[in-house]
Amino acid sequence: MTLRFTFALLGLMAIIGSCFLSCVEPIHPYSAVAPGMWRGKLFIEPNKSITPGIQDRYTSQEKLFDRNDVGILPFLFEVKYENDTSWYIEIQNGEERIPVRDISFGRSKADADEVLKMEFPLYDSYIEAVVKEGIMQGHFVVRSKDNYRIPFSAHHGEADRFFMEPNQEDRVDLDGTWEVTFDYDSEDPYNAIGEFNQQGNRISGTFLTETGDYRYLDGVVEKNKLWMSVFDGAHAFLFHAKYQTDGTLIGIFRSGKHYENNWIAEKNDDAKLIEPDSLSKATLETFSITFPNENGTMTTFPDPSDDGIKILQIMGTWCPNCRDETIFLTDFLKKNPELNIDVTALAFERYKEQADALEAIKRYKEKLDIPYTMLYGGPSSKSAATDILPMIDEVISYPTMIILDKNNKVRRVHTGFSGPATSKFEDFKLEFMAFISNLNEEI
Repeated sequence: MTLRFTFALLGLMAIIGSCFLSCVEPIHPYSAVAPGMWRGKLFIEPNKSITPGIQDRYTSQEKLFDRNDVGILPFLFEVKYENDTSWYIEIQNGEERIPVRDISFGRSKADADEVLKMEFPLYDSYIEAVVKEGIMQGHFVVRSKDNYRIPFSAHHGEADRFFMEPNQEDRVDLDGTWEVTFDYDSEDPYNAIGEFNQQGNRISGTFLTETGDYRYLDGVVEKNKLWMSVFDGAHAFLFHAKYQTDGTLIGIFRSGKHYENNWIAEKNDDAKLIEPDSLSKATLETFSITFPNENGTMTTFPDPSDDGIKILQIMGTWCPNCRDETIFLTDFLKKNPELNIDVTALAFERYKEQADALEAIKRYKEKLDIPYTMLYGGPSSKSAATDILPMIDEVISYPTMIILDKNNKVRRVHTGFSGPATSKFEDFKLEFMAFISNLNEEI
């Protein structure tokens, strides 16, 4: 083979190689964050906080954090691509799936790091994090609270919310209904019901209180210990408990970066709470109130020209149980257009300025496609709400629903809301339909 022929052959191979390479598609065509499961962590205890900036997942510091800990709230989310460039995040809490589509992704001007920001517009909160090599690190921020920032990190490819020892057989069985007392060692304890569904070492469920529920909790049972958590953009709850030899559970409940209390539980299939229709009492048979709507226009409830059933929903856009009730009422109105019923929400907000509160209400109404009027009542203080609402003796909970008949007489005051995470939700829907139907038939 001559030298000239060798060079010609090499040239031809280079041309063929370049043509072949130009046709190769990248194996991972995603344009931003790696798709699949991620395990997020909120560092809710100050001494568990992490240093800003990306850390290697295999450092001793990260290994220390990769264990179940009362100062670390874990949750799962999945990055889902609809095509090569369109993607969203889905937060997972037990059976609940929360799509997050208000996402921005780009480089920071300061150091050119890739930064992810996922917004939770209903609650005016967000997570902002630097993304690098399958690791996120940043903060969870709630705008309506002063200086409310919780350190956050996440690892790609991790699909277990809590860690557990493999092949564990000697775990306790916590499946069933539990009678619970929170703050049992304080001067102001309160009752709850724990509803747990355990399959092997996996456990899900919720706590029902007299003012609402703690929504979709998910976790594990590890030997004689229970771990459960939820994060949905508003709730950041962590529950830990230890099963005692006398059959009780003694645990800690942590919410966000400030709140903590102790709880004790005992298995009881007959556990009951006070009926939600008997907690707050009507003090006036009829009433009239006037507040600004989401556009700032003064609006009166009830409308004296309306001869139908009316519902006043006392709520707040920051309140997840209120969101569950709002979705229920919106769905109820859409499915029963033949009923002569009008709903008005009265929102009490966490913002200091009325303009910010009205903007939050307007955003909330748009995002949830709410078909009814929303009014602004003032700051989110239950005592302040009680002072300006003369028709009931006390606002005990957000939400509280006041139902009026066709003659504008108060017929029911329903405190709190047990939503779709609870066993009470289906029964409530049936009873609510029957009650409204009976009111609708009255002359």
